[in-house]
Amino acid sequence: MTMKATPYLKLPLLLLATMTASSFAAPPAATPLNAASYTAPSEEDLRLYDIASAPQASRILKDIQTLVDFGTRHTLSSQTDPQQGIGAARNWIKAEFERISADCGQCLEVIEVGATVSGKRIPNPTKVVNIIAIQKGTLDPNRVVMMSGDIDSRVSDVMDATSVAPGANDNASGVAGTLEAARVLSQYQFGGTIVYAALSGEEQGLYGGAGLADFAKKQGWQVEAVLNNDMIGNIEGINGVVSNHTVRIFSEGVRIAETEKEAKERYFSGGENDSASRNLARHIKQLADQYMTNLDVQLIYRLDRFGRGGHHLPFNKAGYPAVRIMETNENYHRQHQDIRVEDGIAYGDVIEGVDEVYAAKLTALNAISLAAMAWAPAPPTQVAITGQVSADTNISWQANPTAEVAGYRIYWRKTTEPEWTHSRFVGKVDSFTLSNMVIDNYLYGVAAVGYNGNTSPVVFPGAAGAFFRPVTENAKPSALIEKHLNREKRGRNTFAFSFLSPRCAMLQN
Repeated sequence: MTMKATPYLKLPLLLLATMTASSFAAPPAATPLNAASYTAPSEEDLRLYDIASAPQASRILKDIQTLVDFGTRHTLSSQTDPQQGIGAARNWIKAEFERISADCGQCLEVIEVGATVSGKRIPNPTKVVNIIAIQKGTLDPNRVVMMSGDIDSRVSDVMDATSVAPGANDNASGVAGTLEAARVLSQYQFGGTIVYAALSGEEQGLYGGAGLADFAKKQGWQVEAVLNNDMIGNIEGINGVVSNHTVRIFSEGVRIAETEKEAKERYFSGGENDSASRNLARHIKQLADQYMTNLDVQLIYRLDRFGRGGHHLPFNKAGYPAVRIMETNENYHRQHQDIRVEDGIAYGDVIEGVDEVYAAKLTALNAISLAAMAWAPAPPTQVAITGQVSADTNISWQANPTAEVAGYRIYWRKTTEPEWTHSRFVGKVDSFTLSNMVIDNYLYGVAAVGYNGNTSPVVFPGAAGAFFRPVTENAKPSALIEKHLNREKRGRNTFAFSFLSPRCAMLQN
């Protein structure tokens, strides 16, 4: 085998003899004079590679089987039977979270957040209870990132509370993924708080999510992200496609909680495609591209599947960034169906339709996203932009004084681009001017950068893109949204929330 000489060996020997060690030394570091000269920290956190490979498919499958074995988890099923029904499933999930907490030195606070509800699909007042595990942050405990799955199941008739309803994929897979994420992430400490939520009442009207969103608001949580996992185990689509390497993330474009004033501002300054939820989805995709293998994230730019909904919607209504993570290829023979064989087609959401390796992969996507955001600084607040009738564009924000912030990164893209295409680190400042970049021709945002290699989601300027909106009791939704909400209220009636935590007891009429 012939070795090629390195370039410096081709130099004349006399020249080599006269060169000193300092000739090969790196040039001295320049003295920082302005934001542009700061050294950008690494954009990788090696711990996230370990987290991406940590979820175990065998444990997820075992948890799905346990949930299936409760027969039905319908919201209106038995709450007192120790072996069958929603009550037994709920008790097991709570005990499992408590076992996980015991393994990490009681690092999780496990509580119940409940509501007594009635409505179109709940004819009599019924207790709907969520099981919540809270892993409190060490630096910024009031800032929350959340993963959720739904406990309840159903068959063809949404009011049938007695027939066997395994709900293996919809949505034991989401609950099992949430439990597994808690097992993995409870072995670490984070600056921000992580909440693991098993929600109830989804099939009957998204009641559990509404109750937890209200609970979060009353606790004063700064909810940075809600990752709603609804069906993360099926790889065989109704369209004949079989694929275990794609995932969809749904996100709202314009906030459903937008006020008339905010709508007018957005109409003239843009932001239809840059809500906090949409930039949360982009952030998750960026993390997947960096830390995951054999997983392609499809960003679906709509709230949910056409004409359908999920448990991220109540959080969006409360003004929180929330997305839906789910399989790409749905099989409608395995959703909301009585177990049967008809015309040679097997119907029913049974465990044989779940691919546990795929479910583990999507669990890993959630785990790295939760960890990266909980380790990163909080997204910037009070982001504003100016530059009309100017050659330059200025972006400003409220600087975070905490020591974990290394600085900020400015992002931009053409108005027709679906994802951020350009960025630059600008240092630990509270504003930056992009010279000779006309504001009209691009969309802009800013993210906080941590010394540990983690970056917050990008924040688009103004109310359209803000992650942490002020809680205002008198905020008036836009006319179209208000009409939708009033129509929904007439269909579902009202809630009477009662939060069943040993530390928290509240009542809302």
